[in-house]
Amino acid sequence: MRGTRSPVTRAVVVGAGIVGAACARELARAGCAVTLVDRGGAASGTTAHGEGNILLSDKGPGPELELARLSRALWPLVLAEIAESTPRGAALVRAVEWEPKGGLVVATTEAGAAGLARFAAGQRAAAVRSEALDPAQTAAAEPFLTRAHRAVLHYPEDAQVQPAAAATALLADARAAGARLRTGCEVLGARTRGGRLTALRTTAGLLEADLFVNAAGPWAGSVAARLGAPVDVRPRRGDVLVTTPQPPTVFHKVYDADYVGAVGSDDSGLQTSAVVESTRAGSLLLGSSRRRVGFDERLRPEVLAAIAAKAIRLFPALAAVPVMRAYGGFRPYVPDHLPVIGADPRLTGLWHAGGHEGAGIGLSLGTARLLRALVLGAPAPLDPEPFRVDRPAVLGTAGPARDGAGAPGHGSSPEHPQHPRGTAQSGTPANPTERKEHP
Repeated sequence: MRGTRSPVTRAVVVGAGIVGAACARELARAGCAVTLVDRGGAASGTTAHGEGNILLSDKGPGPELELARLSRALWPLVLAEIAESTPRGAALVRAVEWEPKGGLVVATTEAGAAGLARFAAGQRAAAVRSEALDPAQTAAAEPFLTRAHRAVLHYPEDAQVQPAAAATALLADARAAGARLRTGCEVLGARTRGGRLTALRTTAGLLEADLFVNAAGPWAGSVAARLGAPVDVRPRRGDVLVTTPQPPTVFHKVYDADYVGAVGSDDSGLQTSAVVESTRAGSLLLGSSRRRVGFDERLRPEVLAAIAAKAIRLFPALAAVPVMRAYGGFRPYVPDHLPVIGADPRLTGLWHAGGHEGAGIGLSLGTARLLRALVLGAPAPLDPEPFRVDRPAVLGTAGPARDGAGAPGHGSSPEHPQHPRGTAQSGTPANPTERKEHP
């Protein structure tokens, strides 16, 4: 007797940034009938305003580092799969500009050097590769770097991609596996039955499915509230300066030890640190800043000036380099500094994949792989417990009042310079075990 074929699981992914594209790809390749929706265009939100960093150097031992290690291992494998999947695959992967160029972390004070050494020792115990460079090795690696440094660590596993192109490649592969993309489609509310989410009410009509993934980046809080299951994901603004194309000047991702504290800080005021890297087109990207200003899109001259001043401290020659533009965007911030990945226990059928703040480009593939395993009930590639939805920081039962989380709309999750998940005061990374929040 002929068996009955199991019905195909229908999935809707909200947010067509890099995290949403990665989730759509994994679910489509797993056999789900996937529809990816976004209020704007694909990769037009945060992902389009990022630097494309894929970092291990900025994360202390713990769950986020494990997610970063999984993602870092997946990037070259996934790009190879995309290159082979369609006739356009190789061209799409070339546009991604995958560059495992490594990173340098620079301490300019004795206290910063001691803290950086402690931070790196903890990372090495968690299998992150790093090595201390002496002055001669540093000069060979970065000839234009200031000589006024006390310690320099090289992280060979740090990498970079062109973020919008990376999201485009993931989306193309998802569509090759059967996923559909619907842009100009804003989530307005939910239709539920018996405690289960059965459809989204959108500006394009009703979207029915068996499961729904909230991958709307800094707009995830708004989307979740509209669905009746709010999560405390807030926007955190970041700005970047872009120089005119230069001859080869910066050869790694280079940042100062202050960067190690920017993410760990809960201060709503301005946080800046020096982050400098090159692009294949020759322009230099200068960051970075963090401030909680809701969804205020205005560029602030004082913020850009602070970014430039710190970049010049690392690379004095930048004082004579013209800046041709600046841009900014919003990162999805969660008060305990950990992503939100998994099923929502309050509303069956709703899943979350977000809250990566500035690390979403790098963490997207690991997030999507973990989500796929949870959806399918398969063995998870790492422990999902720390990322669960029902923890106090996510449900808004811990931490200060929300900043702009109720702003309307949703989109893809903004990526800006990723910042080390340690802490720093005066450039000194903290021992991760001494932190209240996760590194």
